[in-house]
Amino acid sequence: MLDREGFRPNVGIILLNPRNQVFWGKRLRTHSWQFPQGGIKHGESPEQAMFRELHEEVGLKPEHVQIVARTRDWLRYEVPEHFIRKDARGHYRGQKQIWFLLKLVGHDSDLNLRATDHPEFDAWRWNEYWVPLDLVIEFKRNVYEMALTELARFLPRVNHHNRYLRSGLRAQRLDHETHGHAAAPEGDGAAFD
Repeated sequence: MLDREGFRPNVGIILLNPRNQVFWGKRLRTHSWQFPQGGIKHGESPEQAMFRELHEEVGLKPEHVQIVARTRDWLRYEVPEHFIRKDARGHYRGQKQIWFLLKLVGHDSDLNLRATDHPEFDAWRWNEYWVPLDLVIEFKRNVYEMALTELARFLPRVNHHNRYLRSGLRAQRLDHETHGHAAAPEGDGAAFD
């Protein structure tokens, strides 16, 4: 299903773990890594396509993720002609995508690259949020940058579980409550070195 300009409607998925690292999948039997993505079937909404692709490519179900955000508009990339099948040349130009930012609320063990008979990936890893820009194939780089940039403002706050930091803050709070807060009076002419 192509639009009038020769772009195939598609969804892209940026899946976050609790540390805001992104899922990065290695395409089956290649050295090429990418985010999960896939076509929107006739009659499907972008959200329905995203959940279908999420299950087909990484084995996750809707209860394993939370939708954080999505891009406002279609983001397009053109596929170089030497990557296009001969029978599609002349009318197929590339992909137009709606990108979803998802938060994994399940566990790494919920990921299953063999959830269907037609796996897309044979390996996966977590990467820092911006790393895929340096690693993705050249012709997808611009659309990745647009999607990551637009969705970055929706990144959840990371809760660092550092017992030393928390206990240090707790000690300061107790000291403040016990001894009160002594602030220098305004305008007293005190000079600080």
